[in-house]
Amino acid sequence: MGRGKYKSKPTGRRQFSTPEDLLAGTSNRPRTFRQKEAEHEEEPKEVSEDESGEESEEEEATKSKGTQGIIEIENPNLVKPKSLKARDVDVGKTTELSRREREEIEKQRAHERYMRLQEQGKTEQARKDLERLALIRQQRAEAAKKREEEKAAKEQKKAEARK
Repeated sequence: MGRGKYKSKPTGRRQFSTPEDLLAGTSNRPRTFRQKEAEHEEEPKEVSEDESGEESEEEEATKSKGTQGIIEIENPNLVKPKSLKARDVDVGKTTELSRREREEIEKQRAHERYMRLQEQGKTEQARKDLERLALIRQQRAEAAKKREEEKAAKEQKKAEARK
């Protein structure tokens, strides 16, 4: 039998359940993991409800994610989260900063202190900058005097040339 240009893949075939199969619950469709897990969880709940209602509340509170509920692990390093109630929280207690946060704050304070001293001219770098600035101002003043003298000499020569 000719299939044409493209061959159909065996994974591409879809199987549809008939309404009779759905009503009877005898569908040949494979069940998903969530459906299997939901059925697995329903069975213990029915048993626990017969015993007492308090235990079922505890099971719901200790419900775990993934494989944690399936495999029981005794890990001595595992720290169980402690839940604090709002009335038990101490507002006055300050939390300790981590090492990185502490170092970052110290670094910022040291930089601010250095910049304050820099503005006041008390640091070595500030003194060097001020000396350099004074030297530049002195050179500019000398250059300005020299220009004025040359200008005055030039005007004097012009005045003598006119006479």
